[in-house]
Amino acid sequence: MAAEPVWSVDPRTGKPREQVAVEATAEEVDRAVRSAHAAREALADRAARAAFLRTAADLLDASGGHVVEAADAETALGPVRLTGELARTTAQLRAFAEVVEDGSFLDVRIDLPDPAATPPRPDLRRWKIPLGVVAVYAASNFPLAFSVPGGDTASALAAGCPVVVKAHPDHPATSELCASLLRRAAVKAGLPEDVVVLVHGFDAGVGLVRHPLVAAAGFTGSIRGGRALFDAAAARPAPIPFHGELGSLNPVVVTEAAAAERAGEIGAGLAGSLTLGAGQFCTKPGFVLAPRGEDGDRFLAALTAAVSETEPAVMLDRRMRDAFVAGVAERAALAGVDTPVTPGAGGAHTVSAGVLAVDAAALHGEGHRLLLEECFGPVTVVARYSTREEVTAVLGLLPGNLTATLHIGEEDEAAASLLAALTPLAGRVLVNGWPTGVAVAPAQHHGGPYPATTSTSTSVGATAIERWLRPVTYQSTPGHLLPPELRDGNPLGVPRR
Repeated sequence: MAAEPVWSVDPRTGKPREQVAVEATAEEVDRAVRSAHAAREALADRAARAAFLRTAADLLDASGGHVVEAADAETALGPVRLTGELARTTAQLRAFAEVVEDGSFLDVRIDLPDPAATPPRPDLRRWKIPLGVVAVYAASNFPLAFSVPGGDTASALAAGCPVVVKAHPDHPATSELCASLLRRAAVKAGLPEDVVVLVHGFDAGVGLVRHPLVAAAGFTGSIRGGRALFDAAAARPAPIPFHGELGSLNPVVVTEAAAAERAGEIGAGLAGSLTLGAGQFCTKPGFVLAPRGEDGDRFLAALTAAVSETEPAVMLDRRMRDAFVAGVAERAALAGVDTPVTPGAGGAHTVSAGVLAVDAAALHGEGHRLLLEECFGPVTVVARYSTREEVTAVLGLLPGNLTATLHIGEEDEAAASLLAALTPLAGRVLVNGWPTGVAVAPAQHHGGPYPATTSTSTSVGATAIERWLRPVTYQSTPGHLLPPELRDGNPLGVPRR
C-alpha cells in the first residue's frame, strides 16, 4: 500500500499548499522509537542537555522569520500572535535549561544510617531518573508553544527523555521546520540528532502510544482524541503515564458588586478574552455567571457591543470551522437561549464571534447541559442568576477546568465563599483578570480536574518536568557506585535534603 501524503493546507482558502511528508508506517514508527531509545544514554549528561536546550532556542530565534511565516501560512494565526508565541517557546526552552543546571528537579534526599532507630535505619539515598522515550502529540492551536518545540518536548528533554513527536496535521510544514532545528541543535550540543524524532499520521499516533519502548505520553487536543489515546495507554500490557490536556469550559463568575462597580470594563475584557485567536485558546472563558438586574444588563450590553465589533476570523481548519458553526447553532436552538450576538459562519472560510444568553435555572434541564460543554471557537454562554444559591447550584454542574475566574468588587462579601467554591473546579483560579495567556513561571499550574487533564500535573512551568521522572532509592550502596549527585561531599553541588 502506498504511503499517504501529508499536505500543508492554507486555512484561509482551504487549498493545499505543498506536500510536506508521508504518513509513517508501523515499521517507520518502530524505527523512530528505537532510534530515540538508543539516544537516551547521551541525554544523561546534564550539561549537554542544558546546552542543547539553549542552542535549540537560539536556532529557533535565528530562524524566527521563516518559522513565523510557515506557521502563519498553515494556521492563519497572524505574524503578531505567532511572533509572541515563538518568543514564549524559546524562553521556555531556556528556562528548562536553567532547571536542568540547578538540579532541584532531581529531588535528592539522603538519610544517613542510624542503628539506634526503631527499626534500625540503613543508608538511603533517593533521587529521580528519566522514564525513557516520551511520545508528544502536538496541539493544533499552538503550532510552536504546544507542538514540536513546545512545553512537553522541552520538559521531557530537560528530564533526560528522548522525544518522538506526532505532528499535528494542521501544521506539518511548521513541524518539519522546527524538528529540523531541534535536531541540528542536538548535534551542535554533541548529542545524537535522534533525541528528537518526528512522525506524521493518525495511525502513527496510535502506534506510538502502544509501542513497548514508549514510557510516557503528553497530549494537547480534544476530549475524544485524548481519551482514546489515554485508554490505549492504560490498556497496554505495561500501562504508561498519559498526561493529556483535553478540554475546558473555563467558567467566570461576576458578582453583583463587581457588576455594579465596573460592568462596562468587565464586558469589554471578556469580549477580548473570548475572541482572542478566534476563540481557539484552551483557556478561553466559555461560560459566565452574571447577575440579573440593571448592573448585569450593563455588563451584557458592553459584552455585546465589543463582540459585535469583532471581525470574522479564520479558524485553524475546515473541520473545526464546521464543528463551531454546527455547535453554536445547536446551542442557540435550545429553548430559552437568546443570542445577543449570533455566532456562526462569517463567510466561506471564516466564523463570526457571538454571545448566547440563558437563565441560570434552565441549565438544570437535561437538554441544556450542552451549554456546559466546551464549544471550540469565539463564543461564550452568559447565564443570568438572581441568588447566591443559584450560582452555587450551577457550579455544582460543571466539569473540571483548566481555569476558573472570579470578578469581585472592592468590598465584596461574596468573595471568600465563591473563591472556595471555584477552587475545586480548576487548576488555576483568577481574581479580577482573564484566563487567556499562561505565564511560563515556576509557580504556574496549567492543568485541572478531568476532563481538563488526565493527571494532576502541569504542562507549563518548571514543575512540568516532574511528569517524565520516577524516584529510585539506593540502600547501603558503596559511594563509588552511586551517581555523583548522591555521593558524600556533593561533588556536583545539587540541592539536597
